Amino acid sequence: MDPVRHLKISMFVLLMLVTAGTTGYMAIEKWPILDALYMTVITLGTVGFKEVHDLSDSGKIFTMILIVVGVSVLGYIVGSLAQIMFEGQIQRVIGRKKVEKMIDALKDHYIICGFGRIGSLICKEFKANDLQFVVVEKDPETLERLTDEEYLHLKGDATLDETLLKAGIKQAKGLISVVTSDTENVYITLTARGLNPDLYILARSGEEGSDIKLKRAGANKVVSPYLIGGSRMAQSVLRPNVVDFIEIATGSEHMDLQMEEITIPPHSAFAGETLISSGFRKEIGVIIVGIKKGHGKMVFNPHSHSRIEGGDTLIILGEPGAITKLEDLVDRTASDEIIKKHRNEHKTP
Repeated sequence: MDPVRHLKISMFVLLMLVTAGTTGYMAIEKWPILDALYMTVITLGTVGFKEVHDLSDSGKIFTMILIVVGVSVLGYIVGSLAQIMFEGQIQRVIGRKKVEKMIDALKDHYIICGFGRIGSLICKEFKANDLQFVVVEKDPETLERLTDEEYLHLKGDATLDETLLKAGIKQAKGLISVVTSDTENVYITLTARGLNPDLYILARSGEEGSDIKLKRAGANKVVSPYLIGGSRMAQSVLRPNVVDFIEIATGSEHMDLQMEEITIPPHSAFAGETLISSGFRKEIGVIIVGIKKGHGKMVFNPHSHSRIEGGDTLIILGEPGAITKLEDLVDRTASDEIIKKHRNEHKTP
C-alpha cells in the first residue's frame, strides 16, 4: 500500500481513538468533556502527567487499554512518516543518478543553456524531431518545469566549466545559448569554445551590437529573436502570401509540405550526378530549391544540369514521405546495387 495512504488511515484511526477515549472517560468516570479530552491526550502521548482525577478500577482498565492501542497507533504513524521521508530521499537520489548516467551516455547531442520561452520552444522542436539534447538551468522553479516536461536536464551555471563538462560538451554536436542575459551568453560561448573548439555554437542576441561580441567569443551563428520577430511581422503585411508559404514549409505542425536539408555523403553514388540525372524530382517528387556547396556558397534555384558533389547540402521542398524516401536513398547509396541500377535507368535515353 502507498505510504501516504497508510498515513491517512493512521491519522483517521488516531482521531477515532481520541474520540473514543474522551467518550469513554465521560461515560466511565462522569468527567466533563475538557477533562476527558485532556486525560485522553496525555494518556496517548505517554507524557506521564498525573491523572486529572482519581480513577476507578474500570477507569484504570480503560486507561491501560487506551495506552496500549494509542502507543501502537502513534508508532505506526511515526513509521509511516519516516517511510515517506526516506523513500522520497532515496527516489530523488536514484532518479538523479539515473539522469546523470543518461547524460553521460549522450553523444552527438545538443546542449541547451536556458529554458525560458525560446529555450522551451527549441526543446519542443527537438523532441518532435527526435534529437538528443540536455538542458542546463539554474532556476529552481524552471527545473520543476523541466521535470514535469520530462526533458533531460541538469542543475548548474552554464558559464562554469564543470557544468558544461557534466552536460557532455566534449561529446556534444552543438550548444545553444538562449539565456536572457547577453553577458551570460558571451561567457557561455567563451567557456564552450574553450572546452570544445570544434563545437557548433548558436547564441541568442538581445541588445544591439552584442552579436559582434558573441561572434568574437566563438559563436558560429547569432540569432536575434527581436530582429527576426520584427522582420516577420513587417513581412506579414508587405508579403503575406510569401510568409504563409514559409510558415507552411518550415512549421512542424504542417504535415502536407515541408522544407528540409539533406547532406550528400562523399561516398554517395549520387556524388557527381546532375539534378536531372539523379531523378530526384521525377522519381521521388521533391523540388531542389537550393544547394549549399561544400565550400559554403549557396546556389539558389539551381538549374537541372547543376552537379551534385559529395559534401553538398540540398535544400529540399516536398511532402514528408518523399523527403524521408530521399533521405533513405542517399544514406544507402555507398555500395547498393539497387541504387546503381536506379542511376543507370535514368542515364538510359
